[in-house]
Amino acid sequence: MSKQNYTEEFSVNGDQVVEKVKQLIKEGNVRRVIIKNEKGESIMEFPVTAGVVGVLLLPTLAALGAAVALMAQCTIAVERRD
Repeated sequence: MSKQNYTEEFSVNGDQVVEKVKQLIKEGNVRRVIIKNEKGESIMEFPVTAGVVGVLLLPTLAALGAAVALMAQCTIAVERRD
């Protein structure tokens, strides 16, 4: 039986993006995270491989925080594996 990918989207305030991304990554079945601005344009996209968590993801999360700090609203699209 093959595993299928599906996408979920979450709408959050700019100051909540980093915490929401951390929470989603801890869930474990996340393959890719895409951050979109109010217009639906992708501003940041990064893969989340099973072994890459914690320290290796810190620079990406820091850049993410800086990129969305001034945004009122963002959408987080999460690609998951079933």
